[in-house]
Amino acid sequence: MTIVNLLHILWVVSAVGIIVLVLLHSPKGDGLAGIGGQAQLFSSTKSAETSLNRITWTLTVIFMGLTLILSAGWLGK
Repeated sequence: MTIVNLLHILWVVSAVGIIVLVLLHSPKGDGLAGIGGQAQLFSSTKSAETSLNRITWTLTVIFMGLTLILSAGWLGK
């Protein structure tokens, strides 16, 4: 397994993670509280939204960075 294959796997995992996390965000600001029960994993709904936002942005940066690296062909094929 080459480094390019590992980066492709990380790229797909980050894409799926972004999709899941965006779907967990509530358009009304409810966040995980709208799902029910899940918000109890966090100390408050505000911290749940903050955590979701941070994780989503982190995965977005990873996804965009890997997209640039893999599409530019800097690592070869």
